[in-house]
Amino acid sequence: MMPEVPRLRLTQTFLAVLLTFSVPLAAASLQERVQGVIDAAPPSVRGWTAIQVVDLTNGAVLFAQNPDQLLLPASNLKLFTVAMALMRLNPDYRFVTRLVHVPSGDVTLIGAGDPSMSDRIYPSEDSKRGEDSKLPKNPLQAMEALADQAVAAGLTRIDGNVIGDDSRYAWDPYPASWTADDLGHEYGAPVSALTLNDNTIAVSVRPGTRPGQLAKVILTPPIEYFAIDNQVTTVAGRATLPVRMRLIPGTRQVLLTGTLATGSIGTSEIFPVDDPALFAATALYDALLRRGVAIYGRPVARHRSSGGASPEITGTQLARRVSPPLLEILTVLEKSSQNLHTELVLREAGVVLQKDGSLAGGLRALDAFLPTVGVNTKEVVMEDAAGLARNDEVTAQALTQLLQSMNASAYRDVWLSFLPVGGEDGTLSKRLCCTSGGRIRAKTGTLARSVALSGYADSKSSGTLAFAILVNNFAAPISEVRAWVDKLASALVE
Repeated sequence: MMPEVPRLRLTQTFLAVLLTFSVPLAAASLQERVQGVIDAAPPSVRGWTAIQVVDLTNGAVLFAQNPDQLLLPASNLKLFTVAMALMRLNPDYRFVTRLVHVPSGDVTLIGAGDPSMSDRIYPSEDSKRGEDSKLPKNPLQAMEALADQAVAAGLTRIDGNVIGDDSRYAWDPYPASWTADDLGHEYGAPVSALTLNDNTIAVSVRPGTRPGQLAKVILTPPIEYFAIDNQVTTVAGRATLPVRMRLIPGTRQVLLTGTLATGSIGTSEIFPVDDPALFAATALYDALLRRGVAIYGRPVARHRSSGGASPEITGTQLARRVSPPLLEILTVLEKSSQNLHTELVLREAGVVLQKDGSLAGGLRALDAFLPTVGVNTKEVVMEDAAGLARNDEVTAQALTQLLQSMNASAYRDVWLSFLPVGGEDGTLSKRLCCTSGGRIRAKTGTLARSVALSGYADSKSSGTLAFAILVNNFAAPISEVRAWVDKLASALVE
């Protein structure tokens, strides 16, 4: 940015000299600005880069670098799933979860793929949950409401089991090429048609009241699902060993080690459950017991294999829950880049459009959708919906084509409302805040070897642009690559 010129009376000669130097800077083209940012970055930041920028008024490509190169898109892949859901399922689509008393004596909670059974508020511009004091802090509120309905309908005893049924979707909880490390974190929670609290439990550790005591463990929600091995002790003064919290692979055991100083605030971590249907059944079982319902069975899960058909479950309906409209679910999904929600939406598209509630069915529905928005199916390789799969690939060209088509669609305003705004909300709330002035709406994407940003830029000189930036296999820290990608995006709006 040029320094401000003092307000002096300029001679005609000095003014001519000033214009000689300032006009080329002011008139630098978009291509020159973007290329300048690229040239200024070291190879360790640039890695393998693909960029395309398109003028939305006429479809002209204003800048391109490797636009047809297939690269790992990370969460930019969500754009394709969300576009299909919006266009093919419609914004008011709802998920209906039912509780049925079947003739065998079991009570069956039938999952419908609803991602919203948590403590989020809908409609919402972001993904805030219980962290905000203004929002509800009960992640079991949906389950509590179902239990209330069941008791109001006259349920007093269950002679069989409380069954969590997720057979609407085939039991295939982890897409191919999700890594083992992903499965131990909340962003890698398993996919199930019966989802509660994003299929996670938060484990919090707080110091005891005096040195030598074991730390206090708090579970949110307070469901006895994990076996907690608590070895964290309370010490006077400064803690000597950092607290480590680890979910043992292949088990439901969480190991806690380390020390906490008296008076410290403690620490928390969120872990995924391994069987969401069982987790939901356990939560319902607990809610019904607290309401005085006598239960002679136990909580169990019911799944179906990929090749099987979803069974028809008949009986007396005790309760039902209708989700918020898909429009509101997609807003949270895109603003917060929620992986599990994206996977659920893809599978629901498989049910509705392909009569196949599986990952494969959802991917077939997406494959059929892409040509309708002008995207070459050879330029989108998907093993999941969320972009966590390490074998996903997409071109910058395919992303900008999708962005152009959605901008010209009947759902343009809704589509734009999904995307985080630079410096304002979602995953861009702390990015592009000073340079873009809210003139960039884009989807972020980050993996260990991928940083991506695709969306729209309001350029002063070139009008509204669609752009896609993909960077793979860089050697620099992710923070440096992300900052460089933001510079590229900022160059579009000058």
